[in-house]
Amino acid sequence: MRNSLFLGAAVVALAIPAAASAQSTGSVDAEEVVVTGSRNDSVGGVKTVDTTRNKAVLTQQFISRQTPGQSVNEIINNLPGVSFQNNDPFGSAGGTLTIRGFDSTRISQTFDGIPLNDTGNYAIYSNQQLDPELIEQVNVNLGTTDVDSPTAAATGSTVNYRSLMPSDKFGARMVGSVGDYSFFRVFGLVNTGVFTPWGTKAWIAGSSATNDVVFNNYGKIAKQQYNAKVYQPIGSNGDFIAISGHYNQNRNNFFGSAPLRNDTNVFTSTGGTGPNAAAPTLVTGAVRTAGTGSSNRFPNSRDELPYNVPRCQIDTPSAGTVDVPNSCGTSFDERYNPSNTSNIRVNSRFTLADNLVLSADPYYQYTKANGGGTVRGQEGGFTRNGQTFYGFIGNNYYFGRDLNGDGDVLDRTTTVGSTTTNGGVTLLAPSQTVTHRYGVISSLRYDFMPGQTLRVAYTHEYARHRQTGELGYLQLNGQPFDVFPINNPILATNGFAVQKRDRQSFAILDQVSGEYTGKFFDDALTIQAGVRAPWFKRDLNNFCFVTSGGGNVDCLGRGNDAANAAYAAQNPYSYNAATNTVTGYAVPQQRVLRYNRVLPSAGFTYRLDTSASVFANYSRGFQVPGTDNLYQTLYYPAGAEAANPKPEFSDNFDLGARYTTNRIQAQVGLWYTKFSNRLASAYDVDTQQTIYRNLGRVDKYGIDGSIAYRPIDDVMLYVFGSYLKSEIKNDVVLGRCPTTLTAANTTTNCSAAGAPVYALTAGKRESGAPVYTFGGRAQASLGPVDLGIQAKRTGRRYLNDQNLPQFACTVALINNVCPTVANVPASFSGTRGIQYQTYGAYAPGYTTVDLDARIALGWTGIGTDKTYIQLNLQNVFNTFYVGGLGQAGQTANVVSSLPFVQIGSPRALIVSLNTQF
Repeated sequence: MRNSLFLGAAVVALAIPAAASAQSTGSVDAEEVVVTGSRNDSVGGVKTVDTTRNKAVLTQQFISRQTPGQSVNEIINNLPGVSFQNNDPFGSAGGTLTIRGFDSTRISQTFDGIPLNDTGNYAIYSNQQLDPELIEQVNVNLGTTDVDSPTAAATGSTVNYRSLMPSDKFGARMVGSVGDYSFFRVFGLVNTGVFTPWGTKAWIAGSSATNDVVFNNYGKIAKQQYNAKVYQPIGSNGDFIAISGHYNQNRNNFFGSAPLRNDTNVFTSTGGTGPNAAAPTLVTGAVRTAGTGSSNRFPNSRDELPYNVPRCQIDTPSAGTVDVPNSCGTSFDERYNPSNTSNIRVNSRFTLADNLVLSADPYYQYTKANGGGTVRGQEGGFTRNGQTFYGFIGNNYYFGRDLNGDGDVLDRTTTVGSTTTNGGVTLLAPSQTVTHRYGVISSLRYDFMPGQTLRVAYTHEYARHRQTGELGYLQLNGQPFDVFPINNPILATNGFAVQKRDRQSFAILDQVSGEYTGKFFDDALTIQAGVRAPWFKRDLNNFCFVTSGGGNVDCLGRGNDAANAAYAAQNPYSYNAATNTVTGYAVPQQRVLRYNRVLPSAGFTYRLDTSASVFANYSRGFQVPGTDNLYQTLYYPAGAEAANPKPEFSDNFDLGARYTTNRIQAQVGLWYTKFSNRLASAYDVDTQQTIYRNLGRVDKYGIDGSIAYRPIDDVMLYVFGSYLKSEIKNDVVLGRCPTTLTAANTTTNCSAAGAPVYALTAGKRESGAPVYTFGGRAQASLGPVDLGIQAKRTGRRYLNDQNLPQFACTVALINNVCPTVANVPASFSGTRGIQYQTYGAYAPGYTTVDLDARIALGWTGIGTDKTYIQLNLQNVFNTFYVGGLGQAGQTANVVSSLPFVQIGSPRALIVSLNTQF
């Protein structure tokens, strides 16, 4: 591990926070009504809010002690119920989030009220969040969402954060940070103060951060972000209009995602072929080394890190011969994951009458991003029945033109006799997404009598989601000329871009909601009851042929009508409703799906005295299937059951108690969730394909608790913890037995033709989520020095929904099992294999410890009283652990299902200089 540390200077800012603890302006306004009169002082930045929901809050006071530039999703890892595995120490490389066992695609994340989840797959990208210096506070609704939330994906919890309020006085701040792995970051913020007679005030901020990736000698990470906010108060009732803008740019190499296996060698087998054959013999092959390739294994410790990514040069073109590309530019760590994201947000509040308040929050968001690897382009075409086609066909890319400038079109895979030459040209081939997203969240609050409030809301969102797969060229060193091939895609000889996907989706939401809030018994009892009714419309436009139920496609080009018609004629489509089987290919098509539901919520809080209260809450959550899942269904006709995936539902129940004073902030809660139609997914990192299965019903329950205590003004103590139990109620169908059983395809789990093949998931835990978490923080002020220590223990996480070890097979699976001697009859005519374990059933639990120190410099005469040096040491003991499981932790497969997972973030020291006035 490198430990190069440089002390950088920094200079400049002032930021005065404003109170807000929900997401949209309407929700903030409504929640202020609920908590009026209750004690809500934070203790060291940890805040317990007396609402009907189970809510946890961290303010800027806590956030500022964390590493500058850190992702807000890593910061909320200090809350009960939350588990986050950061990919690196700096917040610019992504990570994996779960809350109460719900993965990030089932958690709604909002920024000043606007939704941040991807409109297609609902993913949350933790490296694209607002700079932490600009976050007033972040709050997590554990298991619920606000009634006006514009989300298609909130069966789980919600994470809401709000940006700082501009200050009344002019001020500036600058933070300069340096650290291990060549980390360098500069952040600046300028507050204008009030600059008009009408009270207008604003701030503008920017940051830039770079570092080396932490697990190899190759990759780089660069991030820059710019933000601005203008705030205009209106009158004296708290009315206002705020207009904000945000731009974030990431340029990252992938890194640290390794196959989770610890078998030390490549194993094959010989023999075992034919009826009554003897058992096969295991053959021990090459040694597996730590790395990110599919033939590598997971490191056993940090002693095997960093792994080496050699510098290289791509194949030199040679005229008149078949060029065979080398591996330069093809490794996982040479891939890029660039993104440009931006938004414009308007938050507003207007008092129409003494008891009538209108809020309206319109917004626009833009995303341009991709991720993926390289492919072998073919200079020839695909010929069938005398017709030649160009495009993406059968997982190959056919151009029919010179791709490497050697003057010929010979560079392609060819077979002469029994000899195959894997010719071609290495090309960049990421999965590209461009999204334009417009929306408005509006609500009207009516105080129809003292202590009685009714709020009605309307939400509209329209998102255009374009997903393509254009190709680009590589430089001699294997690096792309442009990380966005969409800017100048490579065309085939017919003038159409060759790409692995070509689809356009429109995600449209119209939602009405209402919420009643009533206070009784001298405001001791607060009751809330609400309902939201979303109408989701998914307008799917697929410009490729769908060739399998797994979503595989062949793409000849949008608008290439003659070729598409000829290809359809060669692959005629038919569907057998009795057997639910398809022959041929589904043609390019449009399909519109609608999902409408009524989702109730209700809760209360009862104040026992000035400090203690109890609360309870019920809410129903809803998640529309994502685009990847929906596009797979286009293989089936619109009326078929397989063409209409069911949405997920959750029924969430919370019961808890709180105790809040200016010295103590404490909360404990029991919870239960009934999760219906839970989708399990498996992602292949090489093919970039995701397969979905319905797990049916899952019951989840647990306990969350936290207490922050300030025994004296200069000391803060904080502990938190959670326990989670989940139970899958049904076995899940992995596939079906062949419609005709033969001696070559009969296995012991397939004794009847067409019978379902089950994974034994009933009674098992959901994979991917820790069984328990607990941690804490202690902080003390000793004159000009503040010291802090925080720790987090994360329990075991199962790797699959059968809670079994991971296995591999020396031959191809048949009917989802390894055809071992025990799994096939004696009459089996194929080749038997040997099944061997590659990893255990779960990723072991781990503990990380972080230290921070702040040294004030004002007493020395250097700078102002807000000038200080801050040190952050993450993962003090350099604990080695399995990091984010991602979709690898959502599968039912246990045999030949090789999960790629992140290596846990290492130790890193960051030193920052903060100065402001």
